[in-house]
Amino acid sequence: MAQKPRVRAPKQRSSQRRAEDEAKKRRLYLLGGGTLVAVLAVVGVVALLGIGGGEASAADVRADLRAAGCTMEVVEAVPNISDHSDFPDPEARSPAWNTDPPTSGPHYGQTLQYGSYTEPIDIARALHNLEHGAAYILYGNGVPDATVAQLQEFYADHDEGTILAPYGRLKNQIALGAWVVPGLPEASNDRGSGVLAKCTKFDEAAFGAFFDAFQFEGPESPLFRPSDMRPGDF
Repeated sequence: MAQKPRVRAPKQRSSQRRAEDEAKKRRLYLLGGGTLVAVLAVVGVVALLGIGGGEASAADVRADLRAAGCTMEVVEAVPNISDHSDFPDPEARSPAWNTDPPTSGPHYGQTLQYGSYTEPIDIARALHNLEHGAAYILYGNGVPDATVAQLQEFYADHDEGTILAPYGRLKNQIALGAWVVPGLPEASNDRGSGVLAKCTKFDEAAFGAFFDAFQFEGPESPLFRPSDMRPGDF
């Protein structure tokens, strides 16, 4: 059996970029502290901007994706075994997954380090990231290099809680995936919905709409702080 290629870790950010990230994280964690008034103010801003999973935003995203020549699939989320005991191998795939790439369901017990990868990743790890509010951008081996470069540029502006990586099973397609709770009306259960978009080309507006609506909506608390990016988890 051919040896699996070693996954290359994401490049380290510059000191200026790290400072910008820290400022961004302080804004993201405003909801975790402060007074009730501050919390309500943030919620009001979010509502005005239309951020977060919901019927209206989902319809808007679907329309944007359709205009860009993409599809969007919404499925009922597949439950996960809480102690991850049924998933001892990070390279394994689960027959319970109901999308490809997966957007919910059983997964490996350790997350993947967030970043932009140039080699295939363990999708069972990345799925654990989705449970914690991440979104992924995956692309097949038939996607042109010029399009991959566009995806890398998009990732650079959306790196917080995002994974970019090749996924050969997609062939000439690009996939955007998220795990959304409480879920979308067309397909939801107590674990929410899996949302998967597939495109054959990059469209900044449509990709941005997907991220604005569905990222950071997972069933578990966020795991995208530097302290949660364990160096061994890639």
